[in-house]
Amino acid sequence: MAGIDYRQSGVDIDAGNEVVRRIKSLARGTYTPNVLSGVGSFGGLFRVDPSIKEPVLVASADGVGTKLKLAFMTGVHDTIGADLVNHCVNDILVQGATPLFFLDYLATGKLSPDVAEQIVTGVARACGENGCALLGGETAEMPGFYADGEYDVAGFIVGAVERARVIDGSSIAAGDVLIGLPSTGLHTNGYSLARRIVFEAMRLDAGTHVAELGSTVGAALMQTHRSYLRVVQPHLSSGVIKGMAHITGGGLTENTPRMLPAGVMAEIDLRSWTVPPLFNWLQRGGGIAPDEMRRAFNMGVGLVLAVGAADASAFVAATPGAWVLGRVAAGDDGVRYVE
Repeated sequence: MAGIDYRQSGVDIDAGNEVVRRIKSLARGTYTPNVLSGVGSFGGLFRVDPSIKEPVLVASADGVGTKLKLAFMTGVHDTIGADLVNHCVNDILVQGATPLFFLDYLATGKLSPDVAEQIVTGVARACGENGCALLGGETAEMPGFYADGEYDVAGFIVGAVERARVIDGSSIAAGDVLIGLPSTGLHTNGYSLARRIVFEAMRLDAGTHVAELGSTVGAALMQTHRSYLRVVQPHLSSGVIKGMAHITGGGLTENTPRMLPAGVMAEIDLRSWTVPPLFNWLQRGGGIAPDEMRRAFNMGVGLVLAVGAADASAFVAATPGAWVLGRVAAGDDGVRYVE
């Protein structure tokens, strides 16, 4: 009787090799002069730029949550890779760090080289846009662990900031101004609720065109998570930014206080911006209470920054899309919404 080989057990080594072959050129296109190794090594080598004085490394890891379900529905996989990178870039940006390198992890039940290539194409594109090297990663084929056609992805980023320029929110005080920067859709949070509203309560599908949104449901929900690096980077060396909050899971209500020291709270003026149609449409479709909306979704605000009152006008004028979102007040209540 012939023996069982690895492919018969569900793992296709040849498919894995083909994925690595395709990824190599994508990764090389993101390399910076500080990359000291190539794809295929057991570990990636990276030299911290000696021009950074007293460098502090800032690291983060994240995924894209159940937004993956939309990728499976629509067959659009490259934007998922960009979502992953940009989310991680923003997470270290709020502490003043710029990205050095990125690692990705892809796990699936049956490896599709075409799908894997689409995902990594998005990763590589976003790494290039953020000046970040795709230093390495892992592709795992795990038969029986994931449903057919499904996968999971995670990203790991390392950045650096000079110790004297770490942004930790400690200098934020009552009277400071909160600045908002717009999101591009839901980013990578709130998808479990959004999917229940759209596909269960409203009984739509990803291909349904919605006039109010000016697109199909799938296109509206698959908008790429925005990176704020390019618009914020010019301000990092000035010391003007006292704190930043990336508005992810938990929305404005849970994330804004994460940058605040004890004794102060955020007052957010609900009249200061127009909530994008997607959020209003979801709220009506699910009958969601306003407070729950602000905890589940970013409501069109992807990044919140705190600056001194004297610097606010110049900051807004120099930063595309920025507006005065509210102010910092004395108190310990987290966030207060005012109208």
